[in-house]
Amino acid sequence: MTTRMRKLAVGVSAVTGLISSYVYMKYNNNEKIAYASWTTNYEPHPTAKWDYNWDHMEPKSMVNPKKLKGASGDNEFNETLERQTSKALRHIVLIRHGQYNTLGLTDNERVLTETGRKQAELTGIRLKELGIPFTEMVKSTMSRAQETGTLISKSLPNIPVTNCDFIREGVPIPPEPAIGNWRSEMKDGARIEAAFRKYFHRADPSQEKDSYTLLVCHANVIRYFVCRALQFPAEAWLRISLNHGSITWITITPSGRVYLKVLGESGHFPPSLVTSYP
Repeated sequence: MTTRMRKLAVGVSAVTGLISSYVYMKYNNNEKIAYASWTTNYEPHPTAKWDYNWDHMEPKSMVNPKKLKGASGDNEFNETLERQTSKALRHIVLIRHGQYNTLGLTDNERVLTETGRKQAELTGIRLKELGIPFTEMVKSTMSRAQETGTLISKSLPNIPVTNCDFIREGVPIPPEPAIGNWRSEMKDGARIEAAFRKYFHRADPSQEKDSYTLLVCHANVIRYFVCRALQFPAEAWLRISLNHGSITWITITPSGRVYLKVLGESGHFPPSLVTSYP
């Protein structure tokens, strides 16, 4: 065998080995199915399966077919099912507040720094440039979020604004892996979970157009929301890092599926304005 032929054989063998290391075939009732070779799990792990009724708005869970009998009952069931089915998308855009004065002893003293104000202004400009037809802005009642929202409103002056205590900062759940003594601060978990249930759900069946809700809040709250919305272990929230003034975008489809479109986007800042701690 010539040197060139040996090189060709080695190359083909390497490619074949690479492909076989990624995919192998299984025959099930004469059906050829491809599986990833790095896992022996042919079926999704029970905890990885998607719960379509996570928001308690799955149409089939809201209609009792036993009350409907016969052909007319089938028609009524299908009509009722159609009435309970969402038609529009819900977009939740989450903004972390800008950098703030961490030396403040009270919330009133923990206002934005000069850097934080610039971050909020640039985030507002970025949101305007994206051309998102926001339905509403909801601000945490903490000072740094209030100020951030106000500065964003300069670029988005026509969006209705409300305030919400539920999305104030706090510790949602003990993180895994553990860090520090979080147990003593667990008073916020029920409130933040209530906030998730309030804002994260598929569109009401009566909603005809897609909606865009802008939440101006905090890193812990946003990280927890992301984990919960994607049905990841909620304890993983502290593994995510978010920059000040960053943009996170989650979309909920009529079927109940959830997509993370953007996580912690801060590319609209020059390097000198990129900060994350605390």
